[in-house]
Amino acid sequence: MPELPEVEALREFLTGHAVGRRVTRATPVAFHVLKTYDPPLSAVEGGTVTAVARHGKFLDLAVEPPGAPDGPLHLVVHLARAGWLRWQDELPTAPPKPGKGPLALRVALGDPPGPGFDLTEAGTQKRLAVHCVRDPAEVPGVARLGPDPLDPSFTAAAFTALLAGEHRQIKGVLRDQGVLAGVGNAYSDEILHAARMSPFKLADKLTAAETAGLYDALTGTLREAVERSRGVAAGRLKSEKRSGLRVHGRAGEPCPVCGDTIREVSYRDSALQYCPTCQTGGKPLADRRLSRLLK
Repeated sequence: MPELPEVEALREFLTGHAVGRRVTRATPVAFHVLKTYDPPLSAVEGGTVTAVARHGKFLDLAVEPPGAPDGPLHLVVHLARAGWLRWQDELPTAPPKPGKGPLALRVALGDPPGPGFDLTEAGTQKRLAVHCVRDPAEVPGVARLGPDPLDPSFTAAAFTALLAGEHRQIKGVLRDQGVLAGVGNAYSDEILHAARMSPFKLADKLTAAETAGLYDALTGTLREAVERSRGVAAGRLKSEKRSGLRVHGRAGEPCPVCGDTIREVSYRDSALQYCPTCQTGGKPLADRRLSRLLK
């Protein structure tokens, strides 16, 4: 799933490639992708992309319609687990046909004509979502977002206040978009490894020193990933993400810090990875739904 660093890189890429261009066509190909109907998606056609923003894992393209009597419209995209944005300098001239392929929506741009991007989604679970709205806050997922960890106002004190009263495992707290915007399964593993912290620690039981260390790991890991992705073409961001991960997706491999074998805890639809030596005092975590440290 694209998380904050990849979505931020896509935001920068689209800022450089789409801002100032006219939307000549916006074509939904998969019936499930469009989550709104008023205003219709066709309302952005003929408008100019004026800005690209990011809200957590959501991309937000501001489009100024012709005349713009009511201000800009916003094309808000959530790529979900298996979605992606594919830029093309020269889109096919033939209109896309609905079918069983991964293409979900195509946006053609002008000035000059030719370029644009496709939103695609692999797999059978279709969760990619596109909203055409007058205000990004109309999108429920955007409205409920917690603070962005890369926002200058997100201080160590603000992070400490967020954790107070969170009697949950820290892995789940980091992934909760209502608590913190933009962190998902992969980067929560990376952050906890950098902080040398068990994913099963309770958030409200962290000491002041542990909280400070986790804050540094959170902001440092995300900033490093954003810098690593900066300037990378949209089509190469997935492989760039994988190459920079130290523990996530690397079960069975040696930890790059201590050399211990990276282990995994599997759930019904996801898994976490961690290093026992770096994070749990050498103790393996029980690999079941309601795991606790083995005594």
